[in-house]
Amino acid sequence: MSNTRTQTVSQNQESMLKPPKRYKVVLLNDDYTPMDFVVTVIMEVFHLPHTQAIAIMLMVHESGRGVCGVFQKDIAETKCNQVLERAEAAGFPLRCLTEEE
Repeated sequence: MSNTRTQTVSQNQESMLKPPKRYKVVLLNDDYTPMDFVVTVIMEVFHLPHTQAIAIMLMVHESGRGVCGVFQKDIAETKCNQVLERAEAAGFPLRCLTEEE
């Protein structure tokens, strides 16, 4: 009887769920979107303070890309879509994508 219980416990441990995959939300540089617009979008969509938004914007400007945050897949995709919608509404070509961490 104890052997059966040990097997059941082992099977339960093996079937435990893994934590969900995490995804980075990445902004890509372009030559047309104003820096202040990028800072505003970072602050509003990702709820980051002004100084951190400026640091991310400068990273995008200088290296061509910058990570705004790491989230579960559905949240990352939602935030990416929010960035793209705001850029399109304002008439800017700002690009955003999600990448598995």
